Amino acid sequence: MLRRYITVDVFTDRAFGGNPLAVVLDAGGLSTEQMQAIATEFNYSETTFVLPPVDRANDANVRIFTVRAEIPFAGHPNVGTAFVLATLAAKPPARLKFEEKAGLVPVEIVTGQGGVTGAELTAPKLLERMSRTDAAQAAACLSLSASDIRTDRHPPQVASVGLPFLIVEVATRDALRRAKADAAAFSQALPSFGCDAIYFYTRDVPAEEQSLDLQARMFHPGARGLSEDPATGSATGAAAALLAELDSTRDGELKLRIGQGVDMGRPSLLLTRVHKQGGALVSTHVGGNCVQMMEGTLRV
Repeated sequence: MLRRYITVDVFTDRAFGGNPLAVVLDAGGLSTEQMQAIATEFNYSETTFVLPPVDRANDANVRIFTVRAEIPFAGHPNVGTAFVLATLAAKPPARLKFEEKAGLVPVEIVTGQGGVTGAELTAPKLLERMSRTDAAQAAACLSLSASDIRTDRHPPQVASVGLPFLIVEVATRDALRRAKADAAAFSQALPSFGCDAIYFYTRDVPAEEQSLDLQARMFHPGARGLSEDPATGSATGAAAALLAELDSTRDGELKLRIGQGVDMGRPSLLLTRVHKQGGALVSTHVGGNCVQMMEGTLRV
């Protein structure tokens, strides 16, 4: 059977930037094993499979696979899948609602210049703060020294708005650039924290990157050892929610412009909004632009 797919670069406004995503549009009848094999074949950080919704009030049931396993939620797969479905519609919708393992994920469609330009997701869960570790252990995972880690705002902290990450602040842009994943430290530390990926960022943004509030990177297990992700919406959402919770603002919307992927040659821009009311987090949103790259068919 022929099944159509489209690939997009997510969190970018130009080709060959951002994070690539494959969206399989005709996924009905595929087994979990077949979906995993297709995701491994694409070898992107994630591949999505679009299925009819269980509840007709929603727009689609979306399953998300890395090259290793199915995951309950991720950022750029939601933004990219919504972008693809909106561009295929005769009249682009204002919003899509996706059923996922983590829950219902609303995605707002962003338009401009006469068409669909991107999307913005609402995280399926409020911020959950879990394990903490010290600067030395976090630094070891990144091949840095403990002095490269900042802990004045928060210690290295596992946090999630649908998928957990160890979130670490590094002191300088140079430290962010120098970081390398240490496989031994990863395997020793991260399983005990209940996550398998580390997202690290800096407030030390140089003059040529001054349009950004933060610059970030993310390491995670890939098909063959540890890999780097050029844009990670779920981790960005967790970091933005964590920083918003720590902010003294009690009511309002806290926005960030966060760069990622620059040091690996795939620059990305992720836009976050976190709503607070009475000192509590109400919702977390992550959005950005997308560019369609390829389309074709699978014979499965």
